[in-house]
Amino acid sequence: MAIIITDECINCGACEPECPNTAIYEGGVEWTWAGGTALTEVELEDGSSMDAKSPVEPVSEEFYYIVPDKCTECTGFHEEPQCAAVCPVDCCVPDPDHVEDKETLEAKKAWLHAEA
Repeated sequence: MAIIITDECINCGACEPECPNTAIYEGGVEWTWAGGTALTEVELEDGSSMDAKSPVEPVSEEFYYIVPDKCTECTGFHEEPQCAAVCPVDCCVPDPDHVEDKETLEAKKAWLHAEA
């Protein structure tokens, strides 16, 4: 499952540099699929595609947020999610709306980083 940052976030920014997929962004900041990944183009759910460098609206305007489709819980990089490990207020928690098993997280990592 992806990790979510709760509204208890104090906006310290400790989590952001720890993410190997660049899935964490400051509140109000647009994000891109290309940031921290090997993606150049992304197929959307409606079948259309977009340039991976195109900016996407922020998930949160108020505090740091994690893009669930880029979060792999650090699978293939670390034994535990690094955002949760460094968070001083324990607000990086599993996201019940984005439950994924280890195989799915591994496949997502391979897709994000263009691994064979």
